[in-house]
Amino acid sequence: MKIIIIGGVAAGMSAASKAKRTLKDAEITVYEKTDVISWGACGLPYYIGGFFQSTDNMMARSIEKFRESGIDVKIKHEVLSVDHVNKIIKIKNLVNGEFFEDSYDKLMVATGASAIIPPIKNVKIENVFTLKEFQDGVDLKEAVSKEENKNVVLIGAGYIGIEAIEAMHHLGKSVRVIQLDDRVLPESFDKEITDLMEEEILSYQNISLHLSETVKELKGEKKVKAVITDKGIYEAEIVIIATGVRPNTDFIKETGIEMLKNGAIIIDKQGRSSIEDIYSAGDCATVPHRVKNENVYIPLATTANKIGRVVGENLAGKNSHFFGTLGSAAVKVLDLEAGRTGISETDAKNMNIDYGVVFIKDKNQTNYYPGQENIYIKLIYEKDSKVILGGQIIGKKGAVLRIDVIAAAIHNKMTTEDLGMLDLCYAPPFARTWDALNIAGNVAK
Repeated sequence: MKIIIIGGVAAGMSAASKAKRTLKDAEITVYEKTDVISWGACGLPYYIGGFFQSTDNMMARSIEKFRESGIDVKIKHEVLSVDHVNKIIKIKNLVNGEFFEDSYDKLMVATGASAIIPPIKNVKIENVFTLKEFQDGVDLKEAVSKEENKNVVLIGAGYIGIEAIEAMHHLGKSVRVIQLDDRVLPESFDKEITDLMEEEILSYQNISLHLSETVKELKGEKKVKAVITDKGIYEAEIVIIATGVRPNTDFIKETGIEMLKNGAIIIDKQGRSSIEDIYSAGDCATVPHRVKNENVYIPLATTANKIGRVVGENLAGKNSHFFGTLGSAAVKVLDLEAGRTGISETDAKNMNIDYGVVFIKDKNQTNYYPGQENIYIKLIYEKDSKVILGGQIIGKKGAVLRIDVIAAAIHNKMTTEDLGMLDLCYAPPFARTWDALNIAGNVAK
């Protein structure tokens, strides 16, 4: 069995490792365009912000370890095209410029995604960064370390943008966030939660938040000096663009493989694409959603690793299935932490579900042990059956890990009544006798 995997980060290397363990005599080759594999991009904002110093902390496993296990990893090799009829790929060696071909029995596309650059005039000047690739982090780290670069403008208030706020604040920078939408993280969290996020951001004197504002142009000849929007001009020595990502799938479009409009390869629960013997996973592919019962684009490292493992088994001849994502995700918003799972209320409306919703403010623990804080919980559930469909939590200590309980509840089709009586841990430093999750379940009607 000859297996080729295009892309060597989360999904690709998870699949390669699992396939090799499952089918030891398989011939597995991984082609990776960059010189870095098996690393965690989620650590980039914290590396840049000085929370840790070595890029080695983001590395899961070295190239040498993969090669020792029998996986042939070829870095600095770009796959240019796929001939799915003859099962041949065309590759360019980026070191010496040579072109060559390789054949496969089964192919996996795990090429990830690239940062979207909005149509901003003069965007290609120096000190304008994205935060998606390994080298992005190295380059931005060098720029923010210079004392003269004091004013940072973040364009976009999604997950990366929000995490970059804390990173820049930690470095003592003056931070300005410009968001096209009327609130932060609009596709993940409902307004009750994002209102609290925005309140937290605005509580810091050196952080500004601009909503419903469009960046038009960057001012500067060689290096950026200012950001021009439809509402003002703002000084900036560094600009970070965090306006989303786009799947890296242009090289395979000519095969006619089924994709979403954004270029994400559509896969089933086995990781199979519409073309026989071509699989996909990670930020270049869709993911089956457990609640929505459809293919969605949610680029998350956790999902990439899980589907990568499933694909690895199937590349090796098994018949494994992925349960489906819940889109579970978390983000630290300065001193707050927030998590979400399942569908939002906006999703429920768009799906025409007869749903119920509850939003409560409670406490994370007892008042007589130091550390009691407010915690806010939102549940979305089927009105008649009371089956939980989604949840969102924001607060300080203990907020995000509680979202895992809701994820487990949705996975097992539990009701709000089940959650209300669920036997959760209690001790004064961690919760109250009726945990906030119990309260939320019991309040639901």
